[in-house]
Amino acid sequence: MGSVAADAPAATETVFRSRLPDIEIPAHLTLQDYCFERLPEVAARPCLIDGQTGAVHTYAEVSELSRRCAAGLRRLGVGKGDVVMNLLRNCPEFAFVFLGAARLGAATTTANPFCTPHEIHRQASAAGARLIVTEACAVDKVRAFAAERGIPVVTVDGPASDDGGCLAFDEALLPAEPLAADEQVDPDDVVALPYSSGTTGLPKGVMLTHRSLVTSVAQQVDGENPNLYFGPNDVLLCVLPLFHIYSLNSVLLAGLRAGCAIVIMRKFDHGALVRLVRAHAVTVAPFVPPIVVEIAKSDRVTAADLASIRMVMSGAAPMGKDLQDAFMAKIPNAVLGQGYGMTEAGPVLSMCLAFAKEPFGVKSGSCGTVVRNAELKIVDPDTGASLGRNLPGEICIRGNQIMKGYLNDPESTKNTIDKDGWLHTGDIGYVDDDDEIFIVDRLKEIIKYKGFQVPPAELEALLITHAEIKDAAVVSMQDELTGEVPVAFIVRIEGSEISESEIKQFVAKEVVFYKRIHKVFFADSVPKSPAGKILRKDLRAKLAAGIPGSESTQSKS
Repeated sequence: MGSVAADAPAATETVFRSRLPDIEIPAHLTLQDYCFERLPEVAARPCLIDGQTGAVHTYAEVSELSRRCAAGLRRLGVGKGDVVMNLLRNCPEFAFVFLGAARLGAATTTANPFCTPHEIHRQASAAGARLIVTEACAVDKVRAFAAERGIPVVTVDGPASDDGGCLAFDEALLPAEPLAADEQVDPDDVVALPYSSGTTGLPKGVMLTHRSLVTSVAQQVDGENPNLYFGPNDVLLCVLPLFHIYSLNSVLLAGLRAGCAIVIMRKFDHGALVRLVRAHAVTVAPFVPPIVVEIAKSDRVTAADLASIRMVMSGAAPMGKDLQDAFMAKIPNAVLGQGYGMTEAGPVLSMCLAFAKEPFGVKSGSCGTVVRNAELKIVDPDTGASLGRNLPGEICIRGNQIMKGYLNDPESTKNTIDKDGWLHTGDIGYVDDDDEIFIVDRLKEIIKYKGFQVPPAELEALLITHAEIKDAAVVSMQDELTGEVPVAFIVRIEGSEISESEIKQFVAKEVVFYKRIHKVFFADSVPKSPAGKILRKDLRAKLAAGIPGSESTQSKS
């Protein structure tokens, strides 16, 4: 990323700030103290509602259960500076463990339970997980790793049928006596450790501190005119996975701070969504474009079903005007707006001002304006020179909300956060005359499948382990339903007749569903720079032109 190395002189920088005034952010507070700072006002109100069982936990109960969970984690050997892995779909226990670990000064690394054992082991090992909390159906994926490392495995739905030493959540993490007092925690201690590929390469641990997340949540929901105007009378739908930073930050943590009721769904399903929206009069629905597509096209979801919703937040991937219009026909009482984020940025960079208490107008295609108490600039990706309005360049963000760095990876940290504290996103965009941000392209290599990150380097490293593959490159291909899908350009060894279906099956056995290869193109070579870097831009250009590769490239089923 040349823009990090070639910083423009500060005097020439054009810095953009929010249209909302800066606010006082209590960044000295720990995340749990910040989220429950108004506990006396909301103690008896519903906090977490389990959409599957109907169980309701009040704010007082969630606070108490997180303290009991902290005591249970400590009893199992978790202490300050340790890491707990939450390998869970959405459930109340996710919140109890996350908040309990925070009280101990420990961090939580989150992962998708549908990932393969290989993917889970790699993350748990890199993060140094001291304990894994998961579901009985995923125990087999972590059993060998846990036994090898001698770490406990706790299941939220009881022990596995062949428990193999697994512990039940209620017995292991909810002892009778809650933690008497939180551990002494510094605001710069890490509290969340999600994994992200950043702008390039393999997944890396993103160190988000108490200060990072307190700042990010405050930027959204605090102040006299909050960017996200919701409060104790609102009901948030938590259907997006909590192991993704968007949902963890802008749904769970923002909802706790605002005193909302949070309805937790295990997974997206049309029928369950309609039932929960009607039953709980959901008012705020954070979605991603693939969910918006399914709702817009579904005959099973009507405007009457969604009549209680007043606000729809969309993030993780861009949404076009045609999709917005089709969706709004199903949800006429709501305001729809987009936001823009990146795990390393804490994660929210910008948000639509239509959600504010005193809203501003919304432009189609805009992802809002930069959040308060932060700075944003646009730089030329080749020279690093600061650019003015309406000129596309790499988006950079600075503020207390950005990550502390990548875990045990100072070089990648240096390549992402420059010496002046600017985080370089790898996204190309511009700021217009009204301070609204528009994303137009990506420098970074990451593929976005329904908002999930698919790192090309990870798939390439896997592909070249196959005995019949000499070289490989993975790039994104546009897809109407998912946004993007990964496709592979493969160079076979001499004499090999390996087929597209065999390659797809080889990858599918090793990765979670959204990382699977959707199409294979066979080529004589993979285009690379003199330094050996894959020229993905050239491959994407060939896909866009309808030419899979060179003249000698053939696709074989």
